[in-house]
Amino acid sequence: MFFDTHAHLNAEQFNEDYLEVINRALETGVSNIVVVGFDRPTITRAIELAENYEFIYAAVGWHPVDAVDMTDADLEWLKELSAHPKVVALGEMGLDYYWDKSPKEIQKEVFRKQIKLAKQVKLPIIIHNREATADIVEILKEEGAAEVGGIMHCYSGSVEIAQECLEMNFYISLGGPVTFKNAKKPKEVATEIPLDRLLIETDCPYLTPHPFRGKRNEPAYVKLVAEQIAELKGVSVEEVAEATQQNAKRLFGIK
Repeated sequence: MFFDTHAHLNAEQFNEDYLEVINRALETGVSNIVVVGFDRPTITRAIELAENYEFIYAAVGWHPVDAVDMTDADLEWLKELSAHPKVVALGEMGLDYYWDKSPKEIQKEVFRKQIKLAKQVKLPIIIHNREATADIVEILKEEGAAEVGGIMHCYSGSVEIAQECLEMNFYISLGGPVTFKNAKKPKEVATEIPLDRLLIETDCPYLTPHPFRGKRNEPAYVKLVAEQIAELKGVSVEEVAEATQQNAKRLFGIK
């Protein structure tokens, strides 16, 4: 049974057929999905889906690209939502130096505020990182994020940085890119990082794994990620599914 730890079923790409998408996931052996919200509309939808489906959970946070839009009222709202029984993490949060909508200093400030909140409400955090690795690692250390731990979502960095993240109580989550032919780093990470510290995800509708690359991603395809990791590690798909599911349940506090 596969645990998709990061999906955006709350994205508009699923407005028309989310029921079919959910059914395909269940038919493929997906046991749980965490739907990740990152602004007001997507957070509201994530909570809605989590309330309607027993096997769906929600994560709530503020995306770094939109950091410039976050108000104190939004942060207070995240705090209120953190008490919801189906909210299992805060995020996604972090830094994104690819898009230039939000100035770096504001991104850092909003990131720090959310880490502080996570420590206050005792929830793990989900990290979004785009071209900002050094600053993210530095902030996680400075803010004592190891206290709550969390997920390096759709990890694309080196084995060395991954090891640093493990020491800070973070799991490494791999998605579609690990199946790409030329994705050297994710394949190295899948090979080197112990199975008891790995998670799997789709980040759907984005980052669709091979052989569906270029099409819309969906939770059913998380199986392809598990199969690739199994192949790289020389173990069975069942072993990867079981280990990553137990890791996710442990992290999210799901019984």
